[in-house]
Amino acid sequence: MRASSIIRLSLSVIALSFCLSAAGLDARGQDVGVDVGGGAGIFRPKNPETRKRTGRTTPNTRRTTSPRATGPTNAEIEDRVDDLLEKGNQFRDARRFAEAEDSYQSILKLKPRDGRAAYGLGNIYSDQQRWDEAEAAYRNGVSWSPSDVDALVALSVVLVQPRAGAGNAKRFADAESFTRRAIQLHPNNAVAWDRLGVALQSRGVFNDETEHAYRRAVELDPQFAVGYAHLARALKHSGRKEEAAPLYDRAIELAKDPATLNLIAESLQAEQQWENSEPVLKRVLELDARNPTAVLLLGRMLVVFKRYQEAEPYLKTATEMSPRAFQPFNLLGRTYLALDRFEDAEVTYERAAQFASTGDRKQLAGVFGFAGVGDGYLKAKKKPSAARAYRRALELDPGNKELEQKLSKAS
Repeated sequence: MRASSIIRLSLSVIALSFCLSAAGLDARGQDVGVDVGGGAGIFRPKNPETRKRTGRTTPNTRRTTSPRATGPTNAEIEDRVDDLLEKGNQFRDARRFAEAEDSYQSILKLKPRDGRAAYGLGNIYSDQQRWDEAEAAYRNGVSWSPSDVDALVALSVVLVQPRAGAGNAKRFADAESFTRRAIQLHPNNAVAWDRLGVALQSRGVFNDETEHAYRRAVELDPQFAVGYAHLARALKHSGRKEEAAPLYDRAIELAKDPATLNLIAESLQAEQQWENSEPVLKRVLELDARNPTAVLLLGRMLVVFKRYQEAEPYLKTATEMSPRAFQPFNLLGRTYLALDRFEDAEVTYERAAQFASTGDRKQLAGVFGFAGVGDGYLKAKKKPSAARAYRRALELDPGNKELEQKLSKAS
């Protein structure tokens, strides 16, 4: 199939109801658990800006000022903050996320309420799909820099990512509120208008205001491929297929970059069109061989289709690129579990547990987590190992009677 045909097919699928994106997997997907990870890092917010300083465009690595008992001046602190911001941005662009995180965190030690540092942290967490941490960081950024439109928009993106546990309805409402504030501050921001439409759709709202938000986005930025796709989806949802068709054509014409193609692939997967996401993701990797979102989405797709041997190298790469994110380790653990590599699964799930949210911890305790590892060990007649895995599952989900019974049997 030609690339243009693939993209045309992909964009047409986006027109399905937004509520499907949070509905979980079909029967095939449930073979690897109720949820293999919702929401992808399809939106890449720009880096935080440093102060404009004449004659210097790279970080200053030398300090000639002698230390004083009274400590550095405010100007010296700001200069050091800018150095760390620049380094953090450079590390982020190189996908050296751990080093970027260290740089931004170092700013907060010098200047504890620096909104740019919080926004920078949110960016790298979002890049790795560490949604809870991204939300917390962006909320700090918005609190400390309430007029930062970039932070408001980025926070709205994170808030519409479906996550395990309760609270999604509140997050969706907050996403709408933050995009409205961004529009008040910057009425000509096309991305803010587009995200308002997405926030409304996340709440199941397809009305004149949703359509207006998307129309305003493409009026402000006629090259905004995602805006055209979103507008077409809203029109098709309202039964206006004839109006949607030329907008899809325009989106297809503009959809050439990895971020837009990732959006298409993620939407396809959310709507159970797993097989159609594969050629789109491979196109992304032709453009950017180490695109973290595409690598993870492709690994996820292969897990859903039980192509575990193929999934392993993609998911291992995903863990290397995002070494502090839950989902890559979780999916890699499921891959090892399916391959009956129980020791590898146990070790990998331990890595996932370091970054698990409350909802994720219960998921890790289940049959597609440590309980499944214990079951595998027990089937292999390795009772001490099975007992160890069941105990770990109980630590993650205390009071689970079924796990208690399994542990008793293994012991």
